[in-house]
Amino acid sequence: MAFTLPALPYGFDALEPVIDTATMQIHHGKHHQAYITNLNNALAGKDDLAAKSADDLIKNLAAVPDDIRPAVRNNAGGHVNHSLFWTLLAPKGQGGEPTGALADAIKSAFGSLADLKPKFQEAGAKRFGSGWAWLVVKDSKLVIGSTANQDNPTMGDGVLATSGGISGKPILGVDVWEHAYYLKYQNRRPDYLTAIWDVINWKRVGELFAAAK
Repeated sequence: MAFTLPALPYGFDALEPVIDTATMQIHHGKHHQAYITNLNNALAGKDDLAAKSADDLIKNLAAVPDDIRPAVRNNAGGHVNHSLFWTLLAPKGQGGEPTGALADAIKSAFGSLADLKPKFQEAGAKRFGSGWAWLVVKDSKLVIGSTANQDNPTMGDGVLATSGGISGKPILGVDVWEHAYYLKYQNRRPDYLTAIWDVINWKRVGELFAAAK
């Protein structure tokens, strides 16, 4: 079965003014769709691989033939990352705050949410070129880092070491490719990373944290 584009859990304009409507339309309908199209093309005629989930593909890239491995890494990674990203966002004021075990873990690892935020923003701002900023569970602890391009922390240290990417179980990821913010923020990636906290879906982050433990 071919991979398909998941529907957004909100309208294209729901994240205004943090993320503008045009960016959401292009990001979801054009960029994310392109990763899906390219992944389906790469797996055409390879029914054993096409039967796997995109998550399974990126977690075991060594099982993917050499000739299509870069395409699968980039495009399955892009599909997984974006499918997660849409669920990690919520209309302004509806995303809540970290609570329960997640709040306790943030306090233990960083001191407070206010202390976490600049560290996360720095990871995203300092990722050279395109990539993602991440909060992951690694060795039962919360850790902040980033990955290049469409790499995902579940790809593991063996894959991510050459690009300095963080491995672990992702519970929060923010896209820092220019296509995620350029129409509104132009070259001001730090401004985008500061603003996006207003639309983070902390309930979803908490669910992922519980599952990762």
